[in-house]
Amino acid sequence: MAEQAAQLAHQRRTLILDAVRRDGAVRVADLVGRLGVSDMTVRRDLDALARRGLVEKVYGGAVAPAGASGHEPGFDAKADLEGDAKAAIADTAATLVEPGGVVAISGGTTAYAVATRLLGVPRLTIVTNSLPVAELVRTADHDGGPDAPTLLLTGGSPTPSAALVGPLADLVIASLHVDLLVLGAHGVAEGAGLTTPNLMEARTNRALVASARRVAVVADHSKWGVVGLSGFAALDQADWFVTDAGLPAPARAVLMETVGELLVAGEER
Repeated sequence: MAEQAAQLAHQRRTLILDAVRRDGAVRVADLVGRLGVSDMTVRRDLDALARRGLVEKVYGGAVAPAGASGHEPGFDAKADLEGDAKAAIADTAATLVEPGGVVAISGGTTAYAVATRLLGVPRLTIVTNSLPVAELVRTADHDGGPDAPTLLLTGGSPTPSAALVGPLADLVIASLHVDLLVLGAHGVAEGAGLTTPNLMEARTNRALVASARRVAVVADHSKWGVVGLSGFAALDQADWFVTDAGLPAPARAVLMETVGELLVAGEER
């Protein structure tokens, strides 16, 4: 009986690991339905894989380990991970946006969460290389009056995370001047700064940073210590770094010394 249970556990964990390697991330809720087991069983399987360094547990699921610097999870795979943290970050970051401004929004699920909070800000011009953000703004329920947002999509070739990158995107962005850039990141670390697994996305993100008068980095605590293949911004290029309360004290100390202002969602400024 014990041997059969061990074999079933091995089969489940193999399937979970295959999904993480394929999609970059998995959700507990999805695995419960896919594997036909309990929430507790899935979490035990994730614990076992995490102890072996094969996955990294995050709120609601697991992602590929931080050492996989060249792996780029898709947008959908990341969308529901750290959902509460992203929502809190979005609420805080949205307070930095003023009516009538020109706001650039990068790819990434946290930047997308910020975009959902900006649809009611009057007279915005939203520049983005994110296909999900563009679709959000395009389909927003507004009357088309003078307060409705104006959308500018950069063009380019889509990455797995649904960001448009490449020479066309870079050329368009280089011709623009934006008031504020809302900038997401795959990883954030003291020495490496902001990083992504995608070389072309890194180049396009550099163009976004160069186009912006002010930069607001939005990244939840799980991004700290993750280093992707290519860097695109140093920490001191961030006017604001917006994160959640889960960020550990040593990371906060580093950020307070390097960024313009550290904003922790839910805490007094």
